[in-house]
Amino acid sequence: MTRTVGGRYRATRVAAYALCVDDGRVLLERWRSQNGPAWTLPGGALQFGEDPPTAVRREVLTRTSLVVEVRDVLGVDSWRACLVPSNRRSASTDTHAIRIVYAGRIVGGLLDAVNVDKMAERFGWVAVEALPHQLRAELVDSALAWAAVATLR
Repeated sequence: MTRTVGGRYRATRVAAYALCVDDGRVLLERWRSQNGPAWTLPGGALQFGEDPPTAVRREVLTRTSLVVEVRDVLGVDSWRACLVPSNRRSASTDTHAIRIVYAGRIVGGLLDAVNVDKMAERFGWVAVEALPHQLRAELVDSALAWAAVATLR
């Protein structure tokens, strides 16, 4: 939902993500952040009327060709920032992101980043022990902590 308040754009974005851990590796998306390429969790925004588990399954399948089994909610993150649109022609937007993270398990498909877009560079399995040396979204660290995956120090 986007609206104007006091001449500023405001938006609320609800998204769902999956933390898929398999044999010491985590399925991640290489995202083009403002600070350069960084790893984040696969997932994305809910469509109007869509429930979060369906959104996670849709996003992971559409973007990676992998079928994910959605399990328990690991945590909910609330994040707020003033974002500048990629087209740089409009004013910044005061954005409130609500991010729901589920435990996920890949149950089918072959990894093929079929829907890499202007924000994502690629998808891949990253060794948990390699993450401390990688630029990553704080959501990755939060999800690993919620799942009690020991790694980051």
